Amino acid sequence: MAKNRILVVDDEQHFRDWLCQTLKRRNYAVEACEDGQTALALLEDGQQYDVIVTDVRMPKMSGLQLLRTVHERFPGIDVVIMTQYGSVPEAVAALKDGAIDFLEKPFPQETLLLRVQKAFEARKLKLENYQLKRELGTKFQFNNILRQSPKMLEVLEQLEMVVPTRATVLIQGESGTGKELIARALHENSPRRNGPFVKINCAAMPETLMESELFGHEKGAFTGAIKTVEGRFALAHGGTLLLDEVSEMSTAMQAKLLRVLQEREFEKLGGRETIKIDVRIVATTNRDLKRAIADGDFREDLFHRLNVCPIKVSPLRDRREDIPVLASHFIAHYSSEYAKDIQSIDEAAMEQLLNYEWPGNVRELQHKIERAVIMCDDQHVRPKHLYLDGIETTTTTETMFTLDAQTTATLAEIEKAAIFRALRVHENNRTKTAESLGISIRTLRNKLREYREEGISVD
Repeated sequence: MAKNRILVVDDEQHFRDWLCQTLKRRNYAVEACEDGQTALALLEDGQQYDVIVTDVRMPKMSGLQLLRTVHERFPGIDVVIMTQYGSVPEAVAALKDGAIDFLEKPFPQETLLLRVQKAFEARKLKLENYQLKRELGTKFQFNNILRQSPKMLEVLEQLEMVVPTRATVLIQGESGTGKELIARALHENSPRRNGPFVKINCAAMPETLMESELFGHEKGAFTGAIKTVEGRFALAHGGTLLLDEVSEMSTAMQAKLLRVLQEREFEKLGGRETIKIDVRIVATTNRDLKRAIADGDFREDLFHRLNVCPIKVSPLRDRREDIPVLASHFIAHYSSEYAKDIQSIDEAAMEQLLNYEWPGNVRELQHKIERAVIMCDDQHVRPKHLYLDGIETTTTTETMFTLDAQTTATLAEIEKAAIFRALRVHENNRTKTAESLGISIRTLRNKLREYREEGISVD
């Protein structure tokens, strides 16, 4: 394993030798020179270092000049500055110019070793973050989004037009179609890629917490607010905020969101300071927002604010050309994850995949293939491994509840029966239940609350 490489720069020979001996005893690879100009010459000759530990006041070129040059020309090297005792202005200037830390002379060897160790730990974290960013950038490149159908190619063409702008984007499509993947690709390919990508699931967030989650709160703003907390808008400053399933937000919160979109500013709960933000908004929904507007569940003015650049993601059943490439991708992925040698999916199994309606879309396909890989006992996925038959193929809205001419139940009783049957079918999964019934999850919650008040168990 390669040693961590350090260049020590100081014009006092005895102190320089002490630094080198101390660091070498901790197994660092250490070289030394007497001034910034010599250090720069070493770098220009191709010498490789991870960290430079340099004094500030030296002949020919000062430590601050060396710091600025390294920061500009060799940004992969971290610099620790050494200053004379009490030289606060020099330390502040060094940190502003990119130094990772500073040491005040004189200092004991324990302090030196601790600061150098911290420098390497910070460097490791920075490199890991850089590698993660590279991997994310590669993963979410448009040419890595699996697609074969004209409908998905059209989506990618729209994304390429939208990416360079700061325009708000509304991504619409059924659950499981890949809306969040597209939102992430939008961010990772945009000029904001180096900024944060922050998301909030509006369907999963209780209404009482939503305002605090979005805007943050000051200490003491409400019972239990024991410290100041930053909201998602503040955390996303300079980047992208994903409002996942924005249609499930209450109308009261919609009004507050509208104001932020219009003014690009907000106040924390319990706060007086107006906070300016630079955030790109991407919203997703699995509902028809125009119908939600007509039903009084969604504000029309907010819809127009969000719908600047609309992107419609078609359900998997309407783009069956994508099924083979997606299935092959998932087979390769899970074969590697579960250490199996599965080569392909046979024709009969593929025919089943192509004929299935996919109410859960790409997410459902992914889970089906994962299970098939787990259950597969040879090199090819076959129909017996897919488990596509049974209750999952008969849970569409049309088959959820049936009536005949002799039905005498009231409409409310029929509605209640349909809801409880859907809950059983979907194993009490509220989101899937609401989708299968064609209602919002908020409407479902309201119905279940009514049933509880009637003394009916809904759990």
